[in-house]
Amino acid sequence: MLSILARHSSLLLILAAMLGFIFPTASAVIFPTLPYVLFFLMLFTLLGMKQRLLVELLTKSNIWLYACFHSIALTLISILFAKALGANASLTLAISAVGATGSLFATPAIARSVNLDPLKAMAMTIASTLLMPIVLYTNLLLFQDDNFTLDMHSYIQRLVIFIFGPMLFSAIFYRFTPHQLLHRIHGKLSQVTIILVLAFPFGLIGSFREVFDQSLSEGLLYLAIGIAICTLYFIVGFLCYRRNGIDEALLAAITSANRNVLLTFTVAGSYLGPDFLILMGAIQLPTYCLPMLVKWLNRYLSQNKVHKAINS
Repeated sequence: MLSILARHSSLLLILAAMLGFIFPTASAVIFPTLPYVLFFLMLFTLLGMKQRLLVELLTKSNIWLYACFHSIALTLISILFAKALGANASLTLAISAVGATGSLFATPAIARSVNLDPLKAMAMTIASTLLMPIVLYTNLLLFQDDNFTLDMHSYIQRLVIFIFGPMLFSAIFYRFTPHQLLHRIHGKLSQVTIILVLAFPFGLIGSFREVFDQSLSEGLLYLAIGIAICTLYFIVGFLCYRRNGIDEALLAAITSANRNVLLTFTVAGSYLGPDFLILMGAIQLPTYCLPMLVKWLNRYLSQNKVHKAINS
């Protein structure tokens, strides 16, 4: 059953977002449980990776250059667009927080589902997640009002629990678990992680539906902003890494556009302003449409490459 669900995960993620939008009350019930789901998703994703190879990747400069591109460069680009389009202070803060956010911990499972390198996706995800607190804190200082104060004790506590906690547990597990057992559970854990991800589009989109109920035009505006953010990050990621080949470009694109906004919300909460919660829901549908788009693009670009090779 898990393998069947994992095989059709791209379609199920879109369906989960649509169901969460249709049933906002059920979405609101799931929402408070999502931080716990996030913790186990991060833990299971890390356990499903070969730690030695992952650590080796994390020592490479290109992974950290990508993290700077993901968190810093894309933040600057999106803020420039927001300012150019006349976004108010609250919306600019929300967009800057999305820009600072690391990639989804489901990205390796999504990468695997579209035949991209899940281990490299995991390294890129961890690097962008570790850089996120610094960029997010800087953005909060720059774009909050003069009365802004960040409770550093609470901020650091949440960082330890939701970022370093899963990493520590996974390191301990690898240290004391026989390698044969680890080898057997790798495949199953990758299937479990993609199933856990279904809770996020379903649980996060409820607040966005509330905006639609109050004002259709405002709801469509936030949806347009969400689509614009995901499209911008995807296109810029693809173009910046295109010279490294199709697979590298698609991996950078999908990793750039996948944003772990729940982790940002869990870590910074009310400091992010009212627009962030709405935007967090608005980007769910475009985010989870990306795997199907990447599958189509990968097939199209690969076929195009073969045709060019034959013709030449």
